Amino acid sequence: MLPPFDYFTYRRIRNQKQAERELRFASLPHPYLLQITKDDKEIINQPIEELVLDIQSSKISPLEVLRTYGKVAVRAQKRTNCITELLLPEAESWLQSEVNLKGPLAGIPISLKDSVQVKGFDSTLGYSIKAGKPFAEDGAMTKLLKDAGAVPYAKTALPITLLSFESANGLWGHCRNPHVPEYSPGGSTGGEGALLAQGGRIGIGSDVAGSVRVPAAWSGIYSLRCSTGRWPKAGVSTSMPGQEGIASVFSPMARTLNDLTYFTRAIIGMQPWKYDTTVHPISWREELEAEAQDKQLRIGLMSNDGVVPPTPAIERALSTTVAALTQAGHTVTEITTPKDADPFTGFNLASQLLNSDGCHHFNLPLRSFEPSDPGAEQMTRIAHLPRPFRYLYYLYVRYIKRDTILATLIRDFGPKSSADLWTLVAQREAFRATWHNWWNAEPQQFDFILCPVNATPALPHNAMRDAMSSCGYTFLFNLLDYSAGVLPVGHVDATRDALVTPYKTALKRLGSDHSVARGAWKHYDAAKMAGLPTAVQVVGRRWQEEQVLGYMSVVESALEQYRDPHTGQNAKYTLLEID
Repeated sequence: MLPPFDYFTYRRIRNQKQAERELRFASLPHPYLLQITKDDKEIINQPIEELVLDIQSSKISPLEVLRTYGKVAVRAQKRTNCITELLLPEAESWLQSEVNLKGPLAGIPISLKDSVQVKGFDSTLGYSIKAGKPFAEDGAMTKLLKDAGAVPYAKTALPITLLSFESANGLWGHCRNPHVPEYSPGGSTGGEGALLAQGGRIGIGSDVAGSVRVPAAWSGIYSLRCSTGRWPKAGVSTSMPGQEGIASVFSPMARTLNDLTYFTRAIIGMQPWKYDTTVHPISWREELEAEAQDKQLRIGLMSNDGVVPPTPAIERALSTTVAALTQAGHTVTEITTPKDADPFTGFNLASQLLNSDGCHHFNLPLRSFEPSDPGAEQMTRIAHLPRPFRYLYYLYVRYIKRDTILATLIRDFGPKSSADLWTLVAQREAFRATWHNWWNAEPQQFDFILCPVNATPALPHNAMRDAMSSCGYTFLFNLLDYSAGVLPVGHVDATRDALVTPYKTALKRLGSDHSVARGAWKHYDAAKMAGLPTAVQVVGRRWQEEQVLGYMSVVESALEQYRDPHTGQNAKYTLLEID
């Protein structure tokens, strides 16, 4: 149907897909609709390696485990609208015929970002035009998981365009934060974050600017951003096919660090390069993980990316982590980032690389008036300005509004020729080389870098209209292709984390009074955010997944032993209670 009449097609498909999902939940067998029992909670909290052994020894049936997580899915969906496609009836069948119960993930239910291809189901990515086109076969990712013994049981929410820290689209609606429903669980893998926080086990998401790390931080779970070529990515759908300037990487997420480590080790042990030609044949190096946990560490601290300073709640999470690590005998030193390769320079370069098509591809599937992400809409408007008008806009922002940060982002943001793209890629490689040499130099040689995941805790729904550019703490490491993990630290406290002055005044004092910082800070309200998780990011170098997981274990152990001098209580994060 031709525009604008295809809007009615969008509405019809939206209503149809939501009705199908509601029917699938309503028609589940009776065991899935029962209350979560004490036995269910034991399964949810049992270390994953023990649960695998119990399934393989027939001490517990995989169907019983699947039904436990089915109950979790039912409750999580009611609370947060985190599931797009429910796979439970099919999952029971796969257990009988397709799942390898001798594998390292034997019988472990796994949730998947909606973009992962599963036979018999759509991968809509939130676009109505992609609905009603179920895949005839499992993608490579799903095949690998089944061969490892995992049981896919749900596909989860994401934002349309996949370029937002808000997981919402016109097809499925808003996914809500499990701690404070008025807030986002993060994006673009927000549905995974919400489900795992509420008792889910393990999951897979993708990350091009922070899309597994921000949902982990905002929902209170754990994630690992793998370097390109370490984790498989075949058998998935994307909103930006062919985009390689900043490669999207699929990566693991989990409710606990133990699960995250076991899951990562298990998948790499499956030799994923046999399923996906993009994966490097790097076996799991257990000695590197052990070595990272068995020495006094030298840690570089990036407390501020120079663009958006951390809000009080995030600053407290970071300072608590530094205090815990120092008490444990490790050395923490504030870093000075390389000259001419600072985080903002990287952010500007990464933005141009990621959107070098002028925002064409992620807008192409949209039907007339089909809702898009507000942040993506703003990027599109700037990218579509004719070059002379964009330059005039740049001059206005730079010299009239005196906002150098935003002006720099506007100046070169737009469609690039192939010659332009080659130049940007060359700049990317030079940027990476600068950081490589900097980290190797004698004054640095840190084991890892500790920094925020985002300047704020979870933001309220629709805040991406203002905070779309507040992603520097994660985007930098996509540009560098570094391995990076996220672990929760605490929760927002209404009193301790309150702003003592209006946010604009606070930003002026910090020397960050520009629209990018204001867009994030304007939504900061410790009273409304009370109870939301706070987190930190542990950054290693390229292909250091084993070390990063080891470093995360060191950080978690230090937090477990540290007592907050303000409260006298242990600083260890408390997972969301399962009810």
